[in-house]
Amino acid sequence: MGITSYFKRPKVTRLALKVWQRNWDVLRKTFKVSLIPPFLEPLLYLFALGFGLGFFVGQIGGIPYPAFIAPALISISVMNTAFFETTYGSFVRMYYQKTFDAITATPLNLDEVITGELLWGATRSLINGAIILFVVTAFGLVQMPVGLLILPFAFLGGFLFATIGMIFTAISPNIDSLNYPTFLFITPMFLFSGTFFPISILPNTVQTFAFAALPLAHLVSIARSITLNSLTLFNSYNLAWIIVISAILAIVSINLMKKRLIE
Repeated sequence: MGITSYFKRPKVTRLALKVWQRNWDVLRKTFKVSLIPPFLEPLLYLFALGFGLGFFVGQIGGIPYPAFIAPALISISVMNTAFFETTYGSFVRMYYQKTFDAITATPLNLDEVITGELLWGATRSLINGAIILFVVTAFGLVQMPVGLLILPFAFLGGFLFATIGMIFTAISPNIDSLNYPTFLFITPMFLFSGTFFPISILPNTVQTFAFAALPLAHLVSIARSITLNSLTLFNSYNLAWIIVISAILAIVSINLMKKRLIE
């Protein structure tokens, strides 16, 4: 498979939404288990870090520490939700449940199955992001109504991480191998993307690397600007980076997964 084949335009129709619909129906049946953790997790972080550690930190750049980390909590949830949905979730549906095999027995093609999975990962990020937005808004940490811009942005950011997760699913020989990108890629981003302290305190080379290669850094930058109602021209770069990389990785992830499923 030549390198150009990884950028081959996928053959996708609206039938991809049938895959999304299937996953949505499953979520409706398991929503009590699926939606409680996204509600409790930000509360734990807010009390332990925002209000606990924040008591000693005070403010960062004139921003109360709880308000500083609130958009980071939303961004982290967007990242984790989409990534784990299209890694462990998709791997289980592909390999153990044989869901992909069953779906491809219908008029849907492989491109549409994978696209449906990507859209579902983005949707899960939107749902979880909305839950956390509700929580942090209840504590007065987000300015409204501009804070509602987080919702479409959560879907866009979720789509980006869904494509990243799908690429790792496509190249991982078994489900245990997915631990490597989790600990070597996701965890470092969780810590060094401007989540709990500003990227500006890091060396210039590290700052450049963060905004060149770490998707979460762009999500946090935009989310923080939205929640604080302080959007800047730099956020245009953040948004452009996310859109361009998402488009490229979507095509690559679909072709990689199709190659794996065919073989």
